[in-house]
Amino acid sequence: MSLEFAWIWLFAALPLPLLAILLPRAPEASQATLRVPFFTAVNNPTLLPTKQRSNLRLFLAIAAWLLLVTAAARPQFIGEPIHLPISGRDLMLAIDLSGSMESDDMMINNHRMNRLRAVKEVAGEFIERRTGDRLGLILFGRQAYLQAPLTFDRKTVRQLLDESAIGLAGKETAIGDAIGLAVKRLREQSQKNRVLILLTDGSNTAGTVDPMKASDLAAQEGVRIHTIGIGADEQLVRSFFGSRRVMNTDLDEKTLKAIAKKTGGQYFRGRDLASLESIYQLLDELEPVAEEEQLYRPIDELYLWPLAAALLLSMLIALMSIRRV
Repeated sequence: MSLEFAWIWLFAALPLPLLAILLPRAPEASQATLRVPFFTAVNNPTLLPTKQRSNLRLFLAIAAWLLLVTAAARPQFIGEPIHLPISGRDLMLAIDLSGSMESDDMMINNHRMNRLRAVKEVAGEFIERRTGDRLGLILFGRQAYLQAPLTFDRKTVRQLLDESAIGLAGKETAIGDAIGLAVKRLREQSQKNRVLILLTDGSNTAGTVDPMKASDLAAQEGVRIHTIGIGADEQLVRSFFGSRRVMNTDLDEKTLKAIAKKTGGQYFRGRDLASLESIYQLLDELEPVAEEEQLYRPIDELYLWPLAAALLLSMLIALMSIRRV
């Protein structure tokens, strides 16, 4: 908290009354051009104010001028900083929890991990970086569920993602239902920057909403969808006769690309952990976060107080002049 002056340069006007003393006076007229009926009374030394009263009037005049200049300089009381809600994006994450997310074709430090664990590693860091955005989380398998509504609480969203498990929403993949649920939640918000990041490793095999119809609705509502197809091109399949590599043909890249294109988003292919990390870094560039912090300091204008005091002193000086007359 502090006291400041918005126009402090106006204090340069304080010496202006001295000009009235320094400037030469006009010569007195030889004859009176205006007759005052009470001139004799005014000129009577017995009725003139005393020296003390003159000094008082001078002091009041100086005080009134100081107060007037102070009011003109606009004194302000600046309050403590107040943190404002940060205006960023409404960003929904839709994560596939179908049975195929258990495939362990992701590598980190020469160790295999399943696809969901890789997503948790990378998406969790992405969530932490989204300062200023309201984040929501949708988990989908056979059905789509809203796990976390839009919130600024990034810590809770990440915790709910970490606690998710494969098969929690069913073993199949309802991409259209996930998009429809995200659009429904995002359309309730007035925020213009509405984004859905949809991550899946398969194709639409369940649900009641067709993915392309859902993307049409998203485009109408101004929801931008970035799609991520996850999974290696080949995966290791273990059987009674040993392990063999097979092509990953479950991923419907054509549909994911069409969804992204129709809504103004982009499609990404995450074949391993490194590519997933680069995808989320690129998403940070495509959907930049808001300013990290916005502060507001309340301002109370105080010029009314010195202005009122100057007016009262001026009225008092005027009353004293009337009494003198």
